[in-house]
Amino acid sequence: MSKVSAEFIAARIAVLTISSRRGEDDDTSGHYLRDAALEAGHQVVAKAIVKENRYAIRAQVSAWIADENVQVVLINGGTGFTEGDQAPEALLPLFDREVTGFGELFRMLSFEEIGTATLQSRAIAGIANRTLIFAMPGSTKACHTAWEKIIAAQLDARNRPCNFHPHLKS
Repeated sequence: MSKVSAEFIAARIAVLTISSRRGEDDDTSGHYLRDAALEAGHQVVAKAIVKENRYAIRAQVSAWIADENVQVVLINGGTGFTEGDQAPEALLPLFDREVTGFGELFRMLSFEEIGTATLQSRAIAGIANRTLIFAMPGSTKACHTAWEKIIAAQLDARNRPCNFHPHLKS
């Protein structure tokens, strides 16, 4: 397994929005993640919206984990502190390994933007069946922070000294 590549290798990405209020027409965060991934040269192979229900979230993500065509799942929404925010509870049982540094780094970067309100972010990431999963807050600004400052570089096989590409499904 090579740690880095001399050329860009597109990842196959699925985008999931967790919301009981949003539909395809007003899914600004899901649209941002889809467009950012495409602009970076990746393939977006699936996109869905599920209600704030841990079992619905887990079912959709489980299907993508089992799908050989999906290497990365980008999730927006469901990471806050309200009763409806169920992403961590839905995802943690699925992870083979948690990427603890993602949540830590996301909250550090968010602190610069929103101050101590970042304490209520439960952004998480992990890997399951060689599928990398990032769950971030549902605001488009938070998705931008996560993509631009963390995720984009870690999905680029050219990023040194390391990236997640060698850990993904072929």
